[in-house]
Amino acid sequence: MPSEPLIQLKDVSFSYGPRPILQGINMTIPRGKVVAIMGISGGGKTTTLRLIGGQLRPTRGEVRVAGHSVPDLDAPGLYALRRRMGMLFQFGALFTDMSVFDNVAFPLREHADLSETLVRDLVTMKLNAVGLRGAHAMMPSELSGGMARRVALARAIALDPMLVMYDEPFAGLDPIALSVVGRLIRTLNDALGASSIIVTHDVHESLKIVDYVYIVAEGRIVAEGTAEDIRGSAAPYVHQFVWGERDGPVPFQYPSAPYREQILREPSRAH
Repeated sequence: MPSEPLIQLKDVSFSYGPRPILQGINMTIPRGKVVAIMGISGGGKTTTLRLIGGQLRPTRGEVRVAGHSVPDLDAPGLYALRRRMGMLFQFGALFTDMSVFDNVAFPLREHADLSETLVRDLVTMKLNAVGLRGAHAMMPSELSGGMARRVALARAIALDPMLVMYDEPFAGLDPIALSVVGRLIRTLNDALGASSIIVTHDVHESLKIVDYVYIVAEGRIVAEGTAEDIRGSAAPYVHQFVWGERDGPVPFQYPSAPYREQILREPSRAH
């Protein structure tokens, strides 16, 4: 009998006041897989992560993580669930006044009652996994963008989470660093037996490492499938997004009245 998916979103909608952000989202994240959520800015991708993490409650629908209904958890239950999650924020979000070592040690010291000797060994292991054991004494200001992202990844996996969520992990990286971080996400996910959710605009790097993709537009899932499905899709929105086309369902020009009509309607301006 197949195991229950780690995460299920069923008919999930969310609004900020009268403004709808998500509308009837259905999403399944299996255990042990890497899943990408893609789409243009403002489509609801990061909001989806916040619903999974319990920072937001859906207006309608069901959000389940590891068998728990996230909106129904009390504060201790929600905190216990979050301790089993790792998060890599956009641009890393390292603590600027802490060394690399202390950044990675932070979740271990905060959430686990461990001796400093064990903390040291675990931090060394995590930094070694991302190739930065030798950078343990450096400060974030001394790191390149790619190194900072790898330290943030080591911190995200410090507690061996069941789920790691990545919010734009490739933003601002050069091609070499981008490729290194992408391979680390895939390798560490498989080594931990975890599940990973990547929210990203970087189509081509993501399609190299993911098992499944959801494409979100205007708060709805407009396409889903494997990397091969998405690359080969003839759907106009998907094709425009994947291949970065200038015009299509997402227009280059912001909607406006015809120029002559607009001029006639606007009051004259004194020069």
